[in-house]
Amino acid sequence: MTSEFEKYYKNQHLFSKKDKVLLAVSGGKDSVVMVFLFKVLKLNFGIAHCNFKLRGIDSDKDEKFVFDLAKKLNVPFYTTSFDTKTYAKTNKLSIQMAAREMRYLWFAEIKEKYNFQYIATAHHQNDVAETVLLNITKGTGLAGLHGIKNKADSIIRPILFLNRKDIDDLIKKNNLEFREDSSNSNTKYARNRIRHKVVSELEKINPSVVSTICNSANYFAEIETLVNEKINEIKSDCTKESKDGTVEINIKKLTNYPSKKTILFYIINKFGFNSDDVESIVNSLGKQSGKNFLSKTHILIKDRNSLIIQPKISKKSDEIVIQSMSDFKNLPIQIEAQLIKKNQLKLNSNPKKYAFFDSNKLCFPLKLRKWRVGDKFIPFGMKGYKKISDFFIDEKVSVADKQKIWLLVSKNKIVWVVGHRIDDSLRITNQTTNILQLKIR
Repeated sequence: MTSEFEKYYKNQHLFSKKDKVLLAVSGGKDSVVMVFLFKVLKLNFGIAHCNFKLRGIDSDKDEKFVFDLAKKLNVPFYTTSFDTKTYAKTNKLSIQMAAREMRYLWFAEIKEKYNFQYIATAHHQNDVAETVLLNITKGTGLAGLHGIKNKADSIIRPILFLNRKDIDDLIKKNNLEFREDSSNSNTKYARNRIRHKVVSELEKINPSVVSTICNSANYFAEIETLVNEKINEIKSDCTKESKDGTVEINIKKLTNYPSKKTILFYIINKFGFNSDDVESIVNSLGKQSGKNFLSKTHILIKDRNSLIIQPKISKKSDEIVIQSMSDFKNLPIQIEAQLIKKNQLKLNSNPKKYAFFDSNKLCFPLKLRKWRVGDKFIPFGMKGYKKISDFFIDEKVSVADKQKIWLLVSKNKIVWVVGHRIDDSLRITNQTTNILQLKIR
């Protein structure tokens, strides 16, 4: 089996013999076999173990077992303990997801600190089959059908060529000691139900079902590669991205493709939108502009001719206090502020870049914030109030640009729709002596 292992990691280009690999070792059969294979081939490795404090004294015994194994083999050993239940509760995660998140973050820290090139986990073919079945049960695309990849950035799965029977045979043949995790038999976990109830039933139909699913997963991985290449071509055709992170999808070009839902999913999925969102967005394409769709990180706006995706503005940056003239230097938009005398005033031909205020009518601290529903001001040259939303319509401001516009506020009064118009009540008059000149750079 060692020759098959060597052939596998070399042919799959998982790592080279000179690379330093950090092995994630729980103490169970799978990770013990992985350690055994690395040791037999005299590869350069260290061992990392996480104590999740979920099984009382058994968790501590696992840690002691892995420590003794590393000591016996004379390889570097790293360990840590987690308050998994508290982390899961605080971050609203399942226990399994919390444990996964914490361990991979910690592995990455150890990798960087001690100059490992790769982190190796002991996933095998049964894990792939279980993952594929679990993903199908929950609903998935091509990414879920290829299960677990043998390499993803610095994470490698070097024993993915083995199945559970292979591992049991290696344990027995080499008389390897290991720790049994009793939670693996607990069918309250979805993965364990798949393992003990679903796979066992499928094996009655096809004794080689695990290998069959793994072969199919490899096939789907290749299909996904081809699909991604085509999706990238389509993205180049119907999307464009601005420097500020805004992505614009041309609706006409998108709808010309027969598989618009699938294409849209691949484009917007990375922004946190799911298949249900895609369905709603596609249903909105022939309707009125302005409808918004939200993910955790982004907002998607249905404009007349485009779907516009922008990062959400964090609450911290939604309102900025300007205590003094010097604070204009520290804003999300570059504004140059200058106090001048009336006789120094030189009106500029580009009113969208400049704003001039009677400084005696302004009161610090000022605030810079995004516009809100119900906001209103008196546009320069007018006598009465106008809603900001109506002003945008008059100015033909696009749905996407509305999200980017800032307002300057003094004493809860909007004094400037930045880049567009000041409030008429702060205009320069015959009585003005001092002027605040603001210039957008």
